[in-house]
Amino acid sequence: MSWKPFMRRALELARDAAAAGDVPVGAVVVRDGEVVGEGRNTRERDADPTGHAEIVALRAAASTLGRWRLEECTLVVTLEPCTMCAGAVVASRVDRLVFGAWDDKAGAVGSLWDVVRDRRLNHRPEVVAEVLAEESSLLLRRFFGRGPVAPGIP
Repeated sequence: MSWKPFMRRALELARDAAAAGDVPVGAVVVRDGEVVGEGRNTRERDADPTGHAEIVALRAAASTLGRWRLEECTLVVTLEPCTMCAGAVVASRVDRLVFGAWDDKAGAVGSLWDVVRDRRLNHRPEVVAEVLAEESSLLLRRFFGRGPVAPGIP
C-alpha cells in the first residue's frame, strides 16, 4: 500500500496548523484504506500540552470506531512522534506507524529514543519512516524560519 496519499492529507493538516500558529504537524489514522481520524497540532489554539496531531488523530479514530484499541489501523504523521505520542501509539495498539521527517530534538521512534520498538512493552507496531520526508521537513523549516537542514537521520 502506498502511504503517500495519506501523508499528503497529513501535510494539508500540518499547513492548517501552521496557519493557526501551531507547529505544522498533521496526522491521519487509516483503516482499510479509509481515514477514520485526523488531527493537527492544537497546543497553541487550545492551550493544551497534549494537543499534538497524533493524540488528536488517535482520539478522533477511537471516537469514530467506538473503541480505544486501534488494531488494524495505521497512524500516518508528518513528524517522528515524541515520547508522549509514541507511548500513545503503543497504548492504542496501532498496527503501523508511518512518519515523514525525523525529529532529532524530541523523536522517540529512533532519533533520541525508540519507544515503539522497546521489547519490554506489550505492543510494537511496524514502523515506516521517511514517507515524503523532504516535504515534511521543508514545512517545518519554513515555519521556524530556518534554512535547509539534513532531511533525516538513519
